[in-house]
Amino acid sequence: MATPVRVRFAPSPTGMLHIGGLRTALYNYLFAKHHGGEFVLRIEDTDQNRYVEDAESDITKSIQWAGLDYSEGPDRPGAFGPYRQSERSAIYKQYADQLIENDYAYFAFDTTEEIEEMRSRLEKSGNPSPKYDAITRMSMKNSLTLPKDEVERRLASGDPYVIRLKVPRRETVRFFDEIRGFVSFETQGLDDQVLMKSDGLPTYHLANVVDDHLMEITHVIRGEEWLSSAPKHILLYNYLGWEPPKMAHLPLIMSPAGGKLSKRNAESLGIPVNVRDYVTKQYEPQAVVNFLAFLGWNPGDNREVMSLDELVESFSLDRVVKSGSIFNFNKLTWYNEQYLRSRSEASILEQVKPDFEAAGCSISSQEFGETVIRLIKDRASLITDFVAEAGYFFNAPESYDEKTVAKAWKADSTPALIIEFAEILQSSADFSAEHLKHEAHSFLEAKGLGFGKLGLPLRLAITGKGAGPDLFEVIALIGKEETAKRIQKALETL
Repeated sequence: MATPVRVRFAPSPTGMLHIGGLRTALYNYLFAKHHGGEFVLRIEDTDQNRYVEDAESDITKSIQWAGLDYSEGPDRPGAFGPYRQSERSAIYKQYADQLIENDYAYFAFDTTEEIEEMRSRLEKSGNPSPKYDAITRMSMKNSLTLPKDEVERRLASGDPYVIRLKVPRRETVRFFDEIRGFVSFETQGLDDQVLMKSDGLPTYHLANVVDDHLMEITHVIRGEEWLSSAPKHILLYNYLGWEPPKMAHLPLIMSPAGGKLSKRNAESLGIPVNVRDYVTKQYEPQAVVNFLAFLGWNPGDNREVMSLDELVESFSLDRVVKSGSIFNFNKLTWYNEQYLRSRSEASILEQVKPDFEAAGCSISSQEFGETVIRLIKDRASLITDFVAEAGYFFNAPESYDEKTVAKAWKADSTPALIIEFAEILQSSADFSAEHLKHEAHSFLEAKGLGFGKLGLPLRLAITGKGAGPDLFEVIALIGKEETAKRIQKALETL
């Protein structure tokens, strides 16, 4: 019987969840659900110096906002807890000691200054990237170079130390990556990674290997930035006598301006970088998920708009690309528009009603509100656009778009034309949009004029704007009396 799939998303609470982190979580979720497996949330909080208050809460809220339901995590205890690494310190110490006992790791007592001095000395002698490795370790203060009794004395007296991995000098570490195929690294390019810090907490490298093994993780799906660390992890699995999980390193998310999408270049391009920014701006969560799924993967057909269930059904690692994927913000906007347009007017109205009321727009009836939503829906990119665009449905314009005034309002002809058509509007017994549109075309045809001569200045008078939804639907909705008032106000003002 095949081993059940178990994957984990293991962020560090050193800041708010990055949009790239959400994509990593999404791919883990899709893979797990596709195979009927478990998606686990683990908080890797061993770096206490960079710990950010509320970051863990932001991570869990962001994942839940995206609809990625995890079966185990800090707030959902399971059989493999605890799920915060800071609560698992005793576990890591046990395995660090095992590595030392089997000569795969060692105690290092060097001070920061001594390590810096070593690096400086080697740089001066022509080594461009000196590191604590198989060669330099033999000139440093550690349990490989110090007499055994001195090592014991230092440990007994509480001297600060770290535990380092004893990386072999000349070996090839080779493993299969589910996205990239076989990958090889030479150990001579690796440093003797610190496994346990002087504060007694593990580094990411030891903790994630131990946790992935003990939590029975079958597949490690993570960002490409961890690919260079993978050989150290493979060595640790080998030294601890464990079979490594399958690994898949996801492609980088690239900036439209070139290079990796960093916080700095994203902000310079106006791209929100943290998931909470998308929550605050009220993006449709399904749109963000759909967009991120396609940022490095495709279903192999022409589909673009796919629900979470459809993504789960179609997802496979063999369709994830190796090369970086550009974060096309315009495409995300397009996705958001598709999901907004698929929603019912009633659900949108319920969401925006408090914002309408806060903006001084009183919704007289459910029917009126839903009609406003229907008229704006095809023009909205974000849910916030409804309130930003809808003011004129509720209140007469306070000002008029200057460019449209200059283009469409001719002092010698426009007022007379507007007054004449306003009389037709007032005498019309049928105030439906369809009938009013017919009246306008008949009126203009009789005068031999194109629609722009009336339509643009009339829209200006009614809405204050030069563009918008069907003008006669707007007029029909606000009613005969309000239309007459607005036309009169525009004639007096313009």
